[in-house]
Parts: sequence; C-alpha cells; structure tokens
Amino acid sequence: MEYIQITENNLESEHICCAISGKKDPQVIAKKEWMQERLKEGLVFLKGDIRGKCFIEYIPAENAWVPIAAENYIHINCFWVSGSCKGHGYADDLLKRCMEDAKGKGKSGLTVISSAKKKSFLSDPSYLAYRDFRLADTADPWFHLLYLPFEEKAPVPKFRDCAKHPQIDAEGYVLYYTNGCPFTAKYVPLLEHIAQENGIPLTTIKIDSREKAQNAPAAWTNYALFYNGSYVTNEILSEKKFLAMCGTIKKEEDR
Repeated sequence: MEYIQITENNLESEHICCAISGKKDPQVIAKKEWMQERLKEGLVFLKGDIRGKCFIEYIPAENAWVPIAAENYIHINCFWVSGSCKGHGYADDLLKRCMEDAKGKGKSGLTVISSAKKKSFLSDPSYLAYRDFRLADTADPWFHLLYLPFEEKAPVPKFRDCAKHPQIDAEGYVLYYTNGCPFTAKYVPLLEHIAQENGIPLTTIKIDSREKAQNAPAAWTNYALFYNGSYVTNEILSEKKFLAMCGTIKKEEDR
C-alpha cells in the first residue's frame, strides 16, 4: 500500500478518508477549511492510497485542539482504519510513520485521547495498549489520555483542569463542537432543526480557535453535549438518536 500525505498543494484534489463525498459537500468543505489553517501549524494527515477509512491525523500537542498539557509531544487527533482496510497491517504502518516523524522532529512521544472501553469516535484502547501506549491521565466521565514516550524520562502529559470534571452553568442542552470532525458540519444543523421542531432547548457553540479548544469544558472538543450543566456524550448524534436520548432523559426526570 502506498501512503499519501495531505499538503496545501494537494488538499483540494485529494479526498479525506472520513468524508469521501463530493467536493461541494458541507462536511468536506468544513473539514478542508479547518485543515487548511492547521497545516500551517504542523498538522499531518497521512492516508492509505485507497478509497476507505485508512488514515492518521496528528499535530504538535501545543497546537492541538484539545485541553491537554503535553509539551514537546505529537498529539494524534484521529486514527481510523476500518472496513475492508482492517487486518492488513495498515494501522501499524500509519502509526510507525507517525512515530518516525515525531522522533525525527525531536519530540518526546505521542499522545491520544481514548477511553477504558472502546467508544464511538475515540481511538481503540486495546490496539493502543498493544502498541505500548500508557495511561497518562483521566477526565470524567470516561476519557483517558494515553501516551507513548520515546524515553523513560519524558514528562507525563495531563488533561487541563478545565476538562477534568466537565460541568457548565447552563440550562437545557448545550453542544460544543469544532470542524475538526467533518461530521459536525452535517449533524449539528440537523440537531438544531430537530430541536426547534420539537421544542427542545438546544444551544450550539462552535469552538473556532485553538485557544478556545484548549480551554474547553470537556476533554473531547469535536463534539461535547451537555444537559442542564452535566456532560452527556461525545458521540455525534443523528436526529433519531438525539430524540431517543431526550426521551430517555425526560423519563428519568419524571420518575
């Protein structure tokens, strides 16, 4: 398998594996606009030369859009090998290239946000453990900050205090999101529409800068849904799932 790195020169022509729709699709447009700025900050998007979900995206941790303190580390934003791409060693290839790149840049190691058990949109903890990633820190309700140090003396990264115990002062549903994940460009407007149709109080807050992301009230900034101040989920919800979740929460409140 050949691997292709997305650059400013080929960003327009190459597809991004997690959103393979046409160039005019809002998901593709939003993600590529976000990437255009991040490439200037050291973002690397490396993908298999195949039409499928087979890629790794990483950036110097100082420029990452997550609330972590990980000086001189490389942070993996997204690492996804799925479907027919699985079982061929592609994940190992991508991670190896990421490690080699990080070492070549004199970095202390890699970081990635995962969980104790596999959850939607988070990297697989079992695979990362197999590749010797260690637990650096935790944040409520289920987030694990994992790291792979290149030397034993490397400093241990951590979540920033703002994300350790996610809580906000707001009523109803509040959704924080970024365009770091292309799916938000599709599903956030759908949620806004279905919430309005059903009289569900929903406020959406787009995180539009690294500084805001690094001081966000939750560990996973691509999508963080709260209800009455408490954290609910990082899963990007379809209209059906959102309505079902709202119904479940209402029944629990009525008991």
